[in-house]
Amino acid sequence: MATTSTTEARNIHGIILVLAAIMPAMAIISLVPVMPLLGREFAGVPGSKALVPIALTIPALCVAIFSPLAGWLSDRIGRKMLLVFALLGYAAIGIVPYFLTDLKQIIGARIGLGVFEAVIMTVATALVGDYFKGAAREKWIGIQIGAVSVSAIFLIAIGGALGETIGSRGPFLLYLLAIPIALLVLWKLFEPAVLEKTSGIKGSLPWKSLLPLLLVTLGVGIFFYTTIVKLGDILLLSQEVSPGVIGAVGAAFNLGVMIGASTFIKIKSKSSGPKLLAIGMALFALGYGGMGLSTALPMTIIFMIITSLGAGLLLPTMLAWVMSILPQNVRGRGTGLWTGMFFLGQFVAPLVAVALYKPLGGLSNVLLGYGAVAALLMIIAIIRSKGAETLAQDH
Repeated sequence: MATTSTTEARNIHGIILVLAAIMPAMAIISLVPVMPLLGREFAGVPGSKALVPIALTIPALCVAIFSPLAGWLSDRIGRKMLLVFALLGYAAIGIVPYFLTDLKQIIGARIGLGVFEAVIMTVATALVGDYFKGAAREKWIGIQIGAVSVSAIFLIAIGGALGETIGSRGPFLLYLLAIPIALLVLWKLFEPAVLEKTSGIKGSLPWKSLLPLLLVTLGVGIFFYTTIVKLGDILLLSQEVSPGVIGAVGAAFNLGVMIGASTFIKIKSKSSGPKLLAIGMALFALGYGGMGLSTALPMTIIFMIITSLGAGLLLPTMLAWVMSILPQNVRGRGTGLWTGMFFLGQFVAPLVAVALYKPLGGLSNVLLGYGAVAALLMIIAIIRSKGAETLAQDH
């Protein structure tokens, strides 16, 4: 067991954890601008049309698979040094594709990156739960979601600039940013004393209340990432759009997620989990239904931003809800499961959408179907919200 400390968490600790949480998101976001370049470069490779997108998204699948293991490990051996080594490993293997010319080798390196991402995301999130309690914890959860969304706007731009100046491998240099963050973790963070107190106690996860929240998190992940990965296709339902317009709308979408997360911070103390879930699903229902019916680009963009507000509200809601029911000695495992389900939603989102094209009759009907599912979940949440307590608790 790692050495523990009774140091009280301050804002600097929250900021470092937010910076660490940005790294897994950066692994995908930074490469988006160079995907066409990679597609052309490997056009002669058999199966490249499938393999190039896999190179982008395979880390998300690895996070989905390995996050529960990362959470269990952090409960057993401690969090701080595990996070330090994961960030250093992320930087070391993240930059490897910069030097590679074989697509399958690049995918192999991306798989390794995904394993380190699983540890970073799970441990950084669990530490938020360890360091902060009640309203303070929910504030930092909201800040984490909002910061990741805002960072996407800049990371896409930086990734594009590196792609323009260096080529298709340019964005891989960004992964070196994990090194100074690892040094900050080593210097400033402390091992939560709660791990010392509970390390010898065998705890069990509250599956009865946890499992429904995990399934809803999977759905939220699919709702969230479908709009992101199908952004261009959704806009094309209204009219032809340039890459610049797609990029601008993508930036607006991420800004909407930040606004939704900021709204969560303001209203969480007065709202129960089911009530917040109902509001978020109402925004999803309106957004997806509107995108499915819209024939004008401005209206499509408005409904897309409404969807982003729902995502920004629901992501911290589901994470805070899970945190509020987790005993301290299994927080890593529970957080790992939440992280795994969210990233599983990210990975399967494009697959689910494509699979529904034929049976539902095209993208417009898929969007309408998502809107209908969100409306159903909204109704269930409204029923469950009767008499439910607010999320803020001191676990």
